[in-house]
Parts: sequence; C-alpha cells; structure tokens
Amino acid sequence: MEFESELAVHRTDIPGLVVLDLPVHGDNRGWFKENWQRAKMVALGLPDIRPVQNNISYNTSRGVTRGIHAEPWDKYISIAIGEIFGAWVDLRPGATFGRVFTCTLDPSKAIFVPRGVGNAFQTLADGTTYTYLVDAHWSLAQKRTYTFVNLADPDLAIDWPIPLTAAELSDADRAHPPLREVVPMAPKRTLVTGCNGQLGRAVRTYAQEHDLQGFDYCDIDTFDFADPDAYSAYDWSLYGTVINCGAYTAVDRAETREGRAVAWRANAAGPALLARTCVEHSITLVHVSSDYVFDGVLDSHTELEPFAPLGVYGQTKAAGDIAVATCPAHYIVRSSWVIGEGRNFVKTMMALSRRVADNDDALTQVSVVDDQLGRLTFTRDMARGIFHLLDSGSDFGTYNLTGEGEVRSWADIAQAVFDRTCGNGEAVVPVSTARYYGASEVPVSPRPIHSALDLTKIEATGFMPADWERDLTAYVDAVASAEDGS
Repeated sequence: MEFESELAVHRTDIPGLVVLDLPVHGDNRGWFKENWQRAKMVALGLPDIRPVQNNISYNTSRGVTRGIHAEPWDKYISIAIGEIFGAWVDLRPGATFGRVFTCTLDPSKAIFVPRGVGNAFQTLADGTTYTYLVDAHWSLAQKRTYTFVNLADPDLAIDWPIPLTAAELSDADRAHPPLREVVPMAPKRTLVTGCNGQLGRAVRTYAQEHDLQGFDYCDIDTFDFADPDAYSAYDWSLYGTVINCGAYTAVDRAETREGRAVAWRANAAGPALLARTCVEHSITLVHVSSDYVFDGVLDSHTELEPFAPLGVYGQTKAAGDIAVATCPAHYIVRSSWVIGEGRNFVKTMMALSRRVADNDDALTQVSVVDDQLGRLTFTRDMARGIFHLLDSGSDFGTYNLTGEGEVRSWADIAQAVFDRTCGNGEAVVPVSTARYYGASEVPVSPRPIHSALDLTKIEATGFMPADWERDLTAYVDAVASAEDGS
C-alpha cells in the first residue's frame, strides 16, 4: 500500500489550522483508515469538535477548483478518493488576517479548518471525492455570514498547480472580491442573559468600554431561559458564548412556598436548559455561582469542596452548578457578597448613614451582623474576570472570583461605609446573626458563617482580583458623587 504513516498532528502558521497524518492500512482488496477518531485525535491536541453534519463533494475531473470560502463553523476535511491541492486563507480579524497556507491532501491526510479560515481546493485527479464534517447545521442566517476572497488575488500569491485559466471554476468563485476589499469574518455572537441585573449591567458596560462586537442582551421579559419553548426564538448556531447573569437572588423569600418554586425554576431548571442547548450547539457557557452552595464551616472554600448548602437558595444554586457542569465548554464563576449597580448592601448602608447623620426618624444606631465573614465581589471585577477566562483560553471548569484582601464581617463593612459616607461608623452596632433575626416573623434562610473563597486557581491563570476594600472606597465615592449630581 502506498500510504504509510502514523496518526500525527501538525500545526500550521495559521492559528487553529491543523494538518493530520492518518494511518491507512491496505492489502490486495483495497485500504481502510479511521477517518475520524475523536478520542485519539483530541489526545493529540486537535480541538474537540462535535460534528452535526457530514458533507461530500464529488468532482468529476482533474482541475475542478472551488473557493475561497470562509464559513461560520469549524470543519474537518479529508479525502476519500483522489488528491487535492488545498489553499487556506485566514479571514478572521487580527494579526494573521490574509495569511495563506497550502498543501496537498490525499486519503492519508486530513485538515482541521477553524471557523473564519477561508477554504479552497483544486482537484489533482479525476473523480476526487472530498468529505468534511462540520459542527453547525447550514441555515440561511449562517450563509449570510460567509466571507469570500478571490482565488486569483495576486496579494495571496497562491501557486495553483493547474493555472486558473485552465481550471474549472464557477462564475460565483470568479467574482469574489480581492483581499483588500474583504471584511473579516466576525466572531460568533455572545448572548448575555439577565442583562438588567447587577452583573448583567457590568458585563454590558465592559463590552461597550472595550468595543466588543457581536453581543445580544436579554432579560426575563425577552428570553425566559427556564421556559423550553422560549429557545426556538434564537438561531443558536450563530452563538459561540452564553454568559448567564440571570438568577433568583431573594435568599429569604426562597424559603417561602412561592419563592421556593421560583428559585428552583430560575437557578436550576433554567441553567439546565441552557446547558443542554450549549451542548447541542458547541457553545461555551459561563454561569455564576455563589458561596451559598457551602455550609460555611471551613474558613476558606476551594473549588473542590463538596456542596453542602444550608438553605433553599443555596440548594438551587448547587443544582444549577451541577447542570452547567454537564456542558463540556463551561466556566462556573463563584462569587460572594456581590455589589454592583442597583439595590445592594453598600447603598443601603449609605442611605442609613445619612439618615443617622440627619437624625431622620430619630435613628441613631443600625444593627449589622458580625459573625458572617467574607469578602465583597464587585461586579465590575467579576466582568473583568469572566472576559479574562474567555479570552485567555483558560481550562474549563469552576473558578472562585471575589475581591482580594482581608476577610471582614458585614458589620466591619457597614462601619467602613458609614465612615466614608458621613463619618459616623460608631453608629453601626455589631450583633450576632441569631440576635439579628431572632424576632423575625418571616422565614429566614440560614447563612454560611464563612464565605471567603480561595482565589488560588483563578490567580494561576494570570488574573489578579482587585482589592475589595480599595474598590469599596471608590464605589462609595462614585455613588455619593452620582447622587449629589457632581
């Protein structure tokens, strides 16, 4: 048999474009090869594509030439019969835009072509049969995102074995624009759920400040991700990432009959549906977790600590984490004591500080619990961490993400806010959780005593969380400035 090789992967100078040597075993009857073997190929470093469609291009004669087309999916190309000269052009935005790679393919070779890399080939034998796996279904919406470049563009300088004047081309391929007129293919879109919550607003602000394109934003009024019927409104093949900022966060209300049902729907059923959809369409799913999945016995919690939620809210968040982890491409970002735009603890303390200073309703003291310990997480820092994980290609999995710094109690934080707002931190009276909630006539969720999360894992990716106490000072000043209109 003329084809002899061992399975091997060869990277090219176009990022993500990978050539494979395929072992072909032959005898007097013909030959056999494993054309696609996921476990072996992924182990050698090939991306873990999940094909949903297999296409075959049969070409009657030598010299048939097709391309150059960049399509909005990854594809794995191999040859069943014959031989081709292939040319690939990077048509994605970035430093390698316009870079060209060429090689010949026969049944002993295959190539993985990432989304946005233009693909073209010229047959070198009659009856060449070219086959490719893709990880997204064809749709009209997908077709509109194709990017083309002319086969004969001198800037590409592709040395076609058979001159294009003697080759068989379609009129459409002859009419494609030169590279200088090509608009790079946009990345897959990103969907942000819960866009009007504290974190959703921070994610939107980060994307806008960094001029990130291709974002769609929705809240429960436009996309109820806990409703299976709502998913048909989206063409999921257009999306590469979902950032789920939506959640039910009324911790105490979750202990009521009505709240319990809503919490389970939003925090467990919804993420499970998102995870299933992301698996089906090879989408990266980012999901936000909480320190409430732990019982708070340990002083600091790592990502490997087993779940032990104390209340309904924590139980629903743990269930959501388990569901999201079924998606191969996922980041679970675990936070604690979240502060951002909208109603939150810091703004409440600022308002109370002013009331004490103004002697409003004869208010002179404010009781705040001092036996729950943790760190604040500012949503701006969370958004920065989420995009770091996505952009750096960090390993998928769970990451703790809070502010860095000393562990404090809620009472400590309240005193700092009072002092910064009106200089009256002495008005904050530390009390135990048991005393604070002792006279409550409504259901109260148990709280973990220790909420501090270990940040070693995310720091190992190169992300340095901000000092939360420094951010607290800046946050109080910014809120006060906005409220004063200055």
